Amino acid sequence: MRPSTSFRRLAVPSGLLAAAVLLAACGGGDSGDNVSPAAGAVSAGPASGSSSAGSAGQAQAGGTLSFAVGSDAGCLDPQQVGSNDSIYSVRQLVDSLTDQDPETGELKPWLAESWEANDDATEYTFTLRSGVTFSDGTALDAEAVKANFDRVADLGVRGSLPKSYLSGYKSTEVTGPLEFTVSFEAPTVQFLQGTSTHSLGILAPKVAKLSDDERCAAPIGSGPFTVESYAKDDTLVLAKRADYDWPSDLARHTGPAYLDTLEFRIVPESGVRTGSLQSGEVDAIGTISQQDEEPLKGAGAQLPSRPNPGIPIGLWFNQGKAPTNDLAVRKALSESINRDEVAGAVYTTNTPAATSVLSSTTPGYADQGDLITFDPDDAKATLDAAGWVAGADGIREKDGQRLSIDVVYFNNYAPSKPSLELIQQQAKLVGIELKLTEHPIADVTSILQEGEFGATFSGLTRADPDILRTSFSTELANLYRLEPSELDKVLDAQAGEPDPDKRKELVAQAQQL
Repeated sequence: MRPSTSFRRLAVPSGLLAAAVLLAACGGGDSGDNVSPAAGAVSAGPASGSSSAGSAGQAQAGGTLSFAVGSDAGCLDPQQVGSNDSIYSVRQLVDSLTDQDPETGELKPWLAESWEANDDATEYTFTLRSGVTFSDGTALDAEAVKANFDRVADLGVRGSLPKSYLSGYKSTEVTGPLEFTVSFEAPTVQFLQGTSTHSLGILAPKVAKLSDDERCAAPIGSGPFTVESYAKDDTLVLAKRADYDWPSDLARHTGPAYLDTLEFRIVPESGVRTGSLQSGEVDAIGTISQQDEEPLKGAGAQLPSRPNPGIPIGLWFNQGKAPTNDLAVRKALSESINRDEVAGAVYTTNTPAATSVLSSTTPGYADQGDLITFDPDDAKATLDAAGWVAGADGIREKDGQRLSIDVVYFNNYAPSKPSLELIQQQAKLVGIELKLTEHPIADVTSILQEGEFGATFSGLTRADPDILRTSFSTELANLYRLEPSELDKVLDAQAGEPDPDKRKELVAQAQQL
């Protein structure tokens, strides 16, 4: 984040998150990592604390950017954070080995100035740039990277993203102060893209070795900002590093950030965030709802949209708990949902419904729209054939069990509640009852571990199709209790396939499965 002290107000429209409303009903998935929204400019105004606004677009040093988000994950460790409201801030604390061009997908140097892979993609050798330090003054060298990668495997469920990027990890061999080789048990072509993410951002070794909770409280990275103060569910303030001078090759600015500080305020109510932006109380907001769109446009907002890569927003089923362990129930619920109606009624402009388990901008996306259809008549027939009989109130029953699904959702995504309330109405028409419960995003880990839910509502972002393996492989976290199947083999195969065309075929097969 490198804006000048003269800011154009920024609004982040939640409805532009992904080409998605709901996934195919046969899936499970990982949690917590809502997709990164597109940003748009609102009216111009000076940053709080800046002495001079200057002219728009003319960079000047100094000032504070105030950014209002809807939730707090309760953790500042980039390797254990998956919710966008927290990623906005923790991304500023760490650098990554590589950076990814959002337009071309090409990987560019960042902490690593060069790298190469062996022929079967089981070994990756990196050379780091010199002179990089963590904010405590210690050097970021090959031993520091090794300390981070060695520790990832022992992270708890909050570390499911970096663990999936390093799945099959064997070792990191340090061959020089700035040179090292990362080895894997089997081919893994997805690893390089993983090195560009915040999830594999490099922390100081003394922090990497701490317990999971200790890391959440005291992150030390090499990024352009450091933690100045933090009050959970209230405010996080980041201060710039005056000696920062190692941005990625994609950066348009070198040297320290223009801003003195970044202030992230936790404002749960979407309307309050919008009002704060319009009044000039804050400079940027995250996650707007449909009702916020027109007022912001009326205030001069420009809201460009682009579907984010990864897995679209949708329902993720617990397949280890009745009644969502019944394929007929999952299929019928999927067919009961009119995705176009949900997209139009709840989300901001230009939010299309899902056409696959991958968003349309994800490499390897293949249209599976024929498998994600609105067909309430077939949903009823499917439930009839499976022995689910309508009760006196219209909700179906089988062997004394009511067809009721406990759906949990989290407070980091404003459209979740209205989306689910509309889906609840649609599902009831075919005899399925949805019971909705909201939780703080900080509770996502414990809820998924305990498994006392029927479904959750979220999405997951990554600009690589291996996000399917992170979400659906029974060999990884498997928080949604899928049974081993042919899908596991296909997901493993695509992760290690170096031929782009062959990998694309495997990714298409995985989406269909």
